[in-house]
Amino acid sequence: MNDAPRVSSNTPASLDIKSANLPMVALMLKSTDLGAIEQELARRFGEVPDFFDEDPLLIDLTGAVASARRNGEAEPVVEFAALLQLLARYKVRPIAVRGGTETQMQAAHAAGLLLAPDARVVASSPPTPPAPSSPQGPAASPATAPAPAPAEISEPPPLGAMLVDKPLRSGQQVYARGRDLVVMAMVNAGAEVIADGSIHVYAPLRGKAIAGARGNSQARIYAHSLEAELVSIAGIYRTSEVPLPEKVRGKPALVRLLTDASGDKLIMEPLG
Repeated sequence: MNDAPRVSSNTPASLDIKSANLPMVALMLKSTDLGAIEQELARRFGEVPDFFDEDPLLIDLTGAVASARRNGEAEPVVEFAALLQLLARYKVRPIAVRGGTETQMQAAHAAGLLLAPDARVVASSPPTPPAPSSPQGPAASPATAPAPAPAEISEPPPLGAMLVDKPLRSGQQVYARGRDLVVMAMVNAGAEVIADGSIHVYAPLRGKAIAGARGNSQARIYAHSLEAELVSIAGIYRTSEVPLPEKVRGKPALVRLLTDASGDKLIMEPLG
């Protein structure tokens, strides 16, 4: 007699298993000297203790290993327990490691880190294309666009950009806190991408793009195809109520903020 439980085909499933994309910051170590790492973290983030806000972190040992080999030094020892304690003070959550030697990776695994040798790290500041000699663009309304963190603060350099490689549907919002945002897929109408730094969309941008959300006037918006409902930099925005200029609509474009005697305005320039 078969005592296995029978499950009706009409019984709703209690769970599903699907792939997911988790944006992370990467700590690119060039040395395993904990004292030097502690000093550098304090210099960059000591005045902003909540800068990371529990962000997941990838520890990348590639640079430290390469530096030791170039200098003919022995394989550097990584004190993972002490390193994790140090990083916890800056409210990051180390979850994975890449780029280490076999011994280092074994030590990392013993410390509770996942081994992610195939993880990719995205550069935080892609090269800025040269600006045309006579940029033109209609003035934007000097109103404040909605931003998740409106207070202006002095931002230290980001450790890495947030990467999104899935299309964003209407109603979805992504916020790159304290860093740039790189989107490799379409941002559909009704979706919203926000970054304290610059925004790079290597696909059609049809939703809302808010760069420099904490007041960074040097932030930029790059789009492979600019079709946005709203673009904003440091609180200066322009909506689709004012049609995009023909020279940038549906084309690769850069949006930047220009401040002169007449005030602040958004400049839209074609790329390529």
